[in-house]
Amino acid sequence: MKQLMTGNDAMAEAAIQAGCRYYFGYPITPQNEFTAYMARRMPQVGGVFIQSESEIAAINMVMGAAAAGGRAMTSSSSPGISLKQEGISYIAGDQLPAVILNVMRGGPGLGNIAPAQGDYFQATRGGGHGDYRCIVLAPSTVQEGTELIQDAFDLADKYRNPVLILSDGRMGQMMEPVEFKPRPKAEMPPKDYILTGKKGRERRIIRSLYLKEPELEAWNKIIQEKLMKIEENEVRYETRMVEDADLVLIGYGTCARNSKEAMRTLREKGRKVGVFRPITLWPFPYTALSEVVKKARAALVVEMSAGQMVEDVYLAVKDTRPIFFYGRMGGQVPSATEIVQKAEKIFTEKL
Repeated sequence: MKQLMTGNDAMAEAAIQAGCRYYFGYPITPQNEFTAYMARRMPQVGGVFIQSESEIAAINMVMGAAAAGGRAMTSSSSPGISLKQEGISYIAGDQLPAVILNVMRGGPGLGNIAPAQGDYFQATRGGGHGDYRCIVLAPSTVQEGTELIQDAFDLADKYRNPVLILSDGRMGQMMEPVEFKPRPKAEMPPKDYILTGKKGRERRIIRSLYLKEPELEAWNKIIQEKLMKIEENEVRYETRMVEDADLVLIGYGTCARNSKEAMRTLREKGRKVGVFRPITLWPFPYTALSEVVKKARAALVVEMSAGQMVEDVYLAVKDTRPIFFYGRMGGQVPSATEIVQKAEKIFTEKL
C-alpha cells in the first residue's frame, strides 16, 4: 500500500526495514526530519539512536557499531558531511560497511538550506585522505530513494565499504507516494572480521594503521582490487528516448527530474532529445554514456553546481561530441523551462 511521505521520512523508514539498528546523527537542515524519524522509530524496533555531540562523534560511532557487526548509518547535510570525512576515510581504511546520507544544501561554507549538488567532487573522489572511494548512489524520486538506501546496506556489507547516498534539500522535503515492497534477503558474505570477543576463536584486529610501508601498500592494493570489482559489477544508469536523440540531456537527482520534463516539452516541439541519468555517481557509467552520446550530435549536462559531474562526462565522451553545460548555484534549481531554453539555443546556434 502506498503512503504519502517526505523523502527524509521515507528513506529513514527504508533504512530501518533494511535492518539498520544503529543510527548516530547530529542536527542540520535540511536533513533534520531524517534524524527526528530515527529518534522516534529506533526504540520501537529495538535499535539504538544517539544524537551525538558532533558530526565527528557520529561518524566514529558508526565505525564502532560496524566493527561490532551492526548495520549502522549516519546522515547530515553538506557542511556536516565535510566534518565526517576523516571518519569516512577511517571506515574505508578499516574496510568496514557503513551507509551515509547527504541531503545536500547550498555552499561552499555554511551556504544556505536550499537544494544543491555542489558536493559531487567530495562524494565521488573519496572526500577524505588516502586512496579510497565510496560507492555513491543518487536517487531522483522518493520511491527510488527508499529502494537505493536498502541497496546501500547490501552493497556496504558485500564490499565492506562505505556507501554514500546523495539526496538534496528538495528531495528530502518533497512528499510523494511510496510503497515499501517486501525484499528477499540478499546473501551476504560472513562477517568473519567483526570484533565480538576473542573467546573460542583466533584474535582479530581491525585497523588502518600500518607503519611499515610495504604492509600499507599491500593493504592499499587489496582495497584497490575491491574497488575494481565494484567498477566492474555495480554501474547503474537510466536512459529515456536516447535511441534517435540529437541532443542528450545528462543529469542526476533533482536535475534529472527537470531534464525529463524538458525532454517531453522539446519532443512536442519536434526536437529529438533524450535523457541519460547516472544512478551510480561512483562507479560512474563511463562506457554506457560514451555509447549513448556517440549516437547523438551533442550533450547538455544540467547540474545544481558550477559544473562538477560535467568533468566525468568529458572523461566519458572525450572529444567525440560537443558537451554543453547549464548550471545554477546557491540553492537555485535549473527549471525545465530554463533547460528547454538552453537546449533550443544549442539547436539553433550550435547544431
